Amino acid sequence: MTKSLKGNEDWQAMTIDGFVGLIGPLLRRREEDGSKRYALRVGPAHLNHIGSLHGGVITSLLDQTIALEAWNAAGRKPTVTIQMDTRFLGAAREGELITARAKIRKATRSMIFVDADVTSQEDDLLASATAVMKIMQREAPHG
Repeated sequence: MTKSLKGNEDWQAMTIDGFVGLIGPLLRRREEDGSKRYALRVGPAHLNHIGSLHGGVITSLLDQTIALEAWNAAGRKPTVTIQMDTRFLGAAREGELITARAKIRKATRSMIFVDADVTSQEDDLLASATAVMKIMQREAPHG
């Protein structure tokens, strides 16, 4: 479910239950090339002890972005992260809108290989990740 954000008509707030709902709202926008970009506004709860965006928030944004793209590539079958390697390359501050984009590199019947980046408002690269996603043949267990 999405709703338009006042003053940001091109971004839609996504309603996502669970952990991601605690760090969100996660925002989504369709780009001119048809790809999707996801975003998060950095708030005080997202900061580490030195006033920068916490790496765990960046990693969570990367993982969710990768999972959404993998889910679509898998025909909307559930996917789970098997491995994700992350490189932190920059910092963000409170109030910034950080954005993430994922690209499917290869898909097989059971696995999807994905690359993703998180950038700042100024388009500086903050982090990049590569991930391996497992396509589940049935609903993932809730625990």
